[in-house]
Amino acid sequence: MLVFITMRISPAAILLLATLLPSAIFAQSPGLRERWIYCSKNLLVDSQVDELESIFTRASKAGYNGIVLSDSKFGRLEDMDKRYFQNVERVKKSAADNHLQIIPCLFPVGYSDSILSRDPNLAEGLPVRDAAFVVENGVARILPDPAVALNDFKKLSAWSFHDDNITTQDGAATVTNPGGHNARISQKVKVHPFRQYHISMMVKTDSFEGEPRIAVLDKSGHDLNYAKLGAKKTQGWTMHHVVFNSLDNSELTIYFGCWDGKTGSLAWKDPKLEETAMVNLIRRNGAPLEVKLENGQALTEEKDFKKVTDPRMGTVPWKGGYEVWHEPPVIHTSMPDGTRLRVSCYNTVTVYDSQVMICPSEPKTMELLRDQAKRMHAAWGAKGYFMSHDEIRVMNWDKSCQDRHLTPGAILAENVHACARILREVNPGGDIYVWSDMFDPKHNAHKDYYLVNGDLEGSWLGLDKDVIVVPWDFEERDEALKWFAGLGNRMIIAGYYDSNPDNVKKWVESANHVKGVTGIMYTTWEDRYGDLEKFSAAIGNTPPAPAH
Repeated sequence: MLVFITMRISPAAILLLATLLPSAIFAQSPGLRERWIYCSKNLLVDSQVDELESIFTRASKAGYNGIVLSDSKFGRLEDMDKRYFQNVERVKKSAADNHLQIIPCLFPVGYSDSILSRDPNLAEGLPVRDAAFVVENGVARILPDPAVALNDFKKLSAWSFHDDNITTQDGAATVTNPGGHNARISQKVKVHPFRQYHISMMVKTDSFEGEPRIAVLDKSGHDLNYAKLGAKKTQGWTMHHVVFNSLDNSELTIYFGCWDGKTGSLAWKDPKLEETAMVNLIRRNGAPLEVKLENGQALTEEKDFKKVTDPRMGTVPWKGGYEVWHEPPVIHTSMPDGTRLRVSCYNTVTVYDSQVMICPSEPKTMELLRDQAKRMHAAWGAKGYFMSHDEIRVMNWDKSCQDRHLTPGAILAENVHACARILREVNPGGDIYVWSDMFDPKHNAHKDYYLVNGDLEGSWLGLDKDVIVVPWDFEERDEALKWFAGLGNRMIIAGYYDSNPDNVKKWVESANHVKGVTGIMYTTWEDRYGDLEKFSAAIGNTPPAPAH
């Protein structure tokens, strides 16, 4: 019947009809047969399962046919109780009732806290080399080498640089209504390469629109600190902390302030810089703790000094969570006062809102990922699974990685290939998906990416042809789609990102010019589902031509 009608109306009438028909009609388009939604929920919370059921009902009516489902509990299924798995069954039933495929996410390589809850010491670490310690009253503590300090804010002239909108009063630096202009003050400091440092300062805000930050820049302008301060829009004087590794630098520039402030006021005071060590101390063979005398003589743990651990590492504020700062452990020893030691170790580092990366080179990492795949398939029995390799911002520093003598790109290629192999073993014939960014040279697969040691070039060599890539770089969408089409991988586009739903039309237009784009996903990072119907309509009104 549809064919009969189509043959007897004009092309203009067909176009008008397309704008009026439900987007579900176009969900069967051979060009975009997968119409998905990304959902991140905590299935341990009944109310969040209620929210999923509501989303599923709307999704089905709007023409969607799949849900990519993420839950941090997927990394710790062995800790979940009967109620959790009852909710899993409830979600599966609701999806089936609404004719939706569930594609669960696993393998958190990048945002790894869920899997690190099973072994916090598997975190990727940055190296501290030969930090100076001195023994006093049976305890060895850090001996600054060289001594470091920051100026106070009594005189702006004492600082290396400050923007014109910075003022000082009563020992505090302040900016009011910066209007989108930079508001920063900075000082150059001499440091020792490959040492751990701690910055603290007091921050006060009043209706401040913007993000107060501490930036630690090397001579090339590369930032060594990516942890957010977490200052509130309005707060009284509150202490905030940053911990960073100097890496191969002997001089750094430390900035306080904001780059995006608009209205309100921001003030900071009492800046302090100190060398520290063993904050978030990692203990595993691939990240060894080495203690020796000044003359190079190696000391033996539990013989020359007591076993050293950091009880808060990977356990606070929750299992698998890592604080930016806490008081580090010390070395207890019976050696005489004044004995000088040299300590080398590895420490985790947090990025943005507590992101920590797992070490991809540790054998136990692959054991945990394999175990997760088995548990996930037992729980979900899904047709396909989504590998969560994404924004891998710390890698290739610890002994586990360095002993392999590979580039970060080669390490990642090997890891994603191994993860796909695990899924084929656990779920033969099933579909395998992965985010695009770490395998796209125009996105994140390049050198100088955050705190990755080396070049991520070549990571894409680990993508087998049956792995379906999910591109999400909107600004470079044409290049991204051409890149993965050239590699021979099928693609499902990730669009939306909590912005104008009509932007998806630009993705669809780009998809018209390449082979292999078979789907599109409503992708929200902010748990916003108000635009589900508008997004679907925008896709339906601009159906892509089938790939040639």
